This record gives sequence, C-alpha cells and structure tokens, in this order.
Amino acid sequence: MATDIVVPASNRVPLGLKLIYTAFMIVLVPVYWHYYGPTNFLYFCDISLFLTLAGIWLESSLLISMCAVGLVAVQTLWVVVFLMNLVGVPSLHMTDYMFKHENSLFLRGLSLFHGWLPFLLVYLVWTVLAWVLMLIAFFLMPPPNPNPGLTPVNINYVFGMDDTMAQTWMHPYVWFAGMMIGLPLIVYWPTHWLLSRYAPKPS
Repeated sequence: MATDIVVPASNRVPLGLKLIYTAFMIVLVPVYWHYYGPTNFLYFCDISLFLTLAGIWLESSLLISMCAVGLVAVQTLWVVVFLMNLVGVPSLHMTDYMFKHENSLFLRGLSLFHGWLPFLLVYLVWTVLAWVLMLIAFFLMPPPNPNPGLTPVNINYVFGMDDTMAQTWMHPYVWFAGMMIGLPLIVYWPTHWLLSRYAPKPS
C-alpha cells in the first residue's frame, strides 16, 4: 500500500539541500560509529537517516515517504519530551541522554537531527522494516542497563520506555507483542492516513 505523497520530478530537490544533508551524514556516521558502535544504527531514527539520504539523491517518493509514516509521530514525541526536559519538567526518559554532561556537547548536538529530519513514507514498507529491527533489538541486542556507557541498549524501546531498567508491569513478551501490533495500528496507520489525506497530491 502506498501513499499519495510524491517527490517532485527529477532534479527538483535543491542541490544545496542534498549537499548539506550529505555533509551532515559524513560527520554523523563516523562519530556515531566511534562512540556508540554499529548497533546504534539499528534504531528506527538512524535507519531513516540513510533512507532519507538515498531518497533525496534518488528523489524517490517511496524512500522519503517511508520515513514520514514510520517516524513523524515518534519524532514529534521525542521533540516534546526533549523540550519538557529542557525546561525542567519531568517526563519520559527517552531524551535523558541529551542532558548527560559527560557526553560531549558536539555528540549530543548531532542527535538533534530528531527534531528536523524530513519525514515522508509508505506504511507497509516501514512496518516490515520496523518489525525486523524490533526482532533484532529484542532477541539479539542488549537490554536496559543502568550503566551502559555509550553502548546502545533497549534499542527502539523493545523492553520498555526506560533505558536503565525494563518495564515490569507486564510480561516482556506481552510488551514486545504490543509494540509489534501497536506501532502499526496506533502510529503508522494514522500517520499514513493523515499524509494520504493532507499531503500534496500528484498533479
């Protein structure tokens, strides 16, 4: 199933945008690899960085729309939580790492991409990719850890919303199944519907 979102005809994405985004990726990828390791790129948001990079150069409506449907709602939540933490209002723990002063300001600054990454996506394709990434994160990647250093843990919140400890109010498999079912139903499908309804239609 595809949305009606379209990317303008070939060579309509400004070259300046392509070059700036590419320069950002040239900086971010080696820095993240050095500090966080390769498993960090299993996060939905990090995968979307690469999809968006390919999408803006190929001017692919499929790749660009993938990132929109999969991430726009989640990234909006990230921004809200970040702003609440910024003004000292307790909230979810998903942006706590942005306020750890032992991490360099430059490293934390790179993570601000959550607030500006462009989102345009296809519902079904992102759901399949999301399920694959969640299965890898749940069965193969490290669970929450109160002292993980810079090692990515609890990737994509498959163990709960806190990276320091797993949620305990339901069985881990129930939580995980809820993520697998709930994200497409509660996040991806409504986002797909909104973008299909209100995004510019093909001429």
